[in-house]
Amino acid sequence: MARDRKRQQETDLQERVVYIHRVSKTVKGGRRMSLLALVVVGDGKGNVGVGMGKSAEVPLAISKGVEDAKKNMFHVPVTDGGTVPHEVEGHFGAGRVLIKPAIEGTGVIAGGPVRPLFELAGITNVLSKSLGTDNALNIVKAAAEGLKELSSPEDTAERRGLTVGEMFVGKEN
Repeated sequence: MARDRKRQQETDLQERVVYIHRVSKTVKGGRRMSLLALVVVGDGKGNVGVGMGKSAEVPLAISKGVEDAKKNMFHVPVTDGGTVPHEVEGHFGAGRVLIKPAIEGTGVIAGGPVRPLFELAGITNVLSKSLGTDNALNIVKAAAEGLKELSSPEDTAERRGLTVGEMFVGKEN
């Protein structure tokens, strides 16, 4: 039964190739070319993963990236309005990504490499800004780190030993 659930979960997953990059390694006989694929995998219900694959052919690099992304999946808390619960900034290398919640109807306002990450996580309303580098790999990984830092109001209330209602009562004064 657990095996069937796992198969169903894998069939629900969507994958998007963020970019394919040609890299070369200089060896004694000349240059050896290979392709690097950055892939995002998600189910649109808060589970998402980022992976990288490298191979001499594009389809093989993409399939390796998908496998890597499935291994590195994590859960993102998404509110009923389809946005993130609070503002956060993710860091990875020189990449920094600012992620802010947005009201319903805003849509995904994000740079090219980060957009598939939000869409496959099921986030429909979000504001984000890439700061620092324009390297797609570092920006996507920084956004993923930011999403990992998010916590839902329920988790925060439980950690503080309060209910969600008690946690927000002090804000009105």
